[in-house]
Amino acid sequence: MIRHLVLFKLNEGVERDDPRVVAGVEAFRSLEGEIPELRHWELGWNFSDRPIAYDFAINSAFEDTAALRVYAEHPEHQAGVALWREFATWVIADYEF
Repeated sequence: MIRHLVLFKLNEGVERDDPRVVAGVEAFRSLEGEIPELRHWELGWNFSDRPIAYDFAINSAFEDTAALRVYAEHPEHQAGVALWREFATWVIADYEF
């Protein structure tokens, strides 16, 4: 199995209630059940007030790297990525477990 973690940091001056952010969250929330390769899907807002904390996280799992690639290239995933590019930066980690 492959774990795919993504941590998002909203750009300076962008808040959670910004309509672009709301649309971006909904775009990713709607992926659950839409991409058969997804074995696990959860996402949520960070509640830590630590200065090094990121704002939003996605935790997902896939059978193998081929399934992860299908997800990464899926048009609905790419549409969500395009939205997030407007207002955030992110880091990812992919590992076997």
